[in-house]
Amino acid sequence: MTLKLAGLVYWAATAWLIALPVCALYVLMDIDVLIRIAQQNLGLPIRWFSVDVWQWYGVWAATLGYLAIGYFGVYFLRRAFHAFARGQWFNVDNSRSLRLFAILLVVQALVKPLHFAACSVLLSWNHPAGERMLSLSAGSNELVLIVSGLVVWVLADLLLAGIAADTENRQFV
Repeated sequence: MTLKLAGLVYWAATAWLIALPVCALYVLMDIDVLIRIAQQNLGLPIRWFSVDVWQWYGVWAATLGYLAIGYFGVYFLRRAFHAFARGQWFNVDNSRSLRLFAILLVVQALVKPLHFAACSVLLSWNHPAGERMLSLSAGSNELVLIVSGLVVWVLADLLLAGIAADTENRQFV
């Protein structure tokens, strides 16, 4: 069952690695999709009619930069789970991949409020002086991501300890 779950994570990560660039290119070609998503989900008091096209492309680029952190994290997660799905549990490469995933997960959680701030500045750029905004937003989701990243980091270190114990046990036989 564990091998099947590892395979499932591997294929889900593979799908994500394919879907994100495709979606990013689609939104780049049809920026109205980003406009609709932003208007529905941001909850900022923006004068939407005053936002120029260059600002939307700036928001697209900032969002792509933010998502790229997670994208590379999923790449490393995929590498580890590909090995797990083949039954290769204890090796240094798996530990390294999981550690890089954990680091990128924590970094993405820390960057998220900065991304939101950059988007709020970009979208309110054309507002009159005194009405431009810098909006910071952090919540429990960021805390959950940070804790999850740290847990994965610890598990990656435990994997290294397992490798060391396995090596030591083989020397006694």
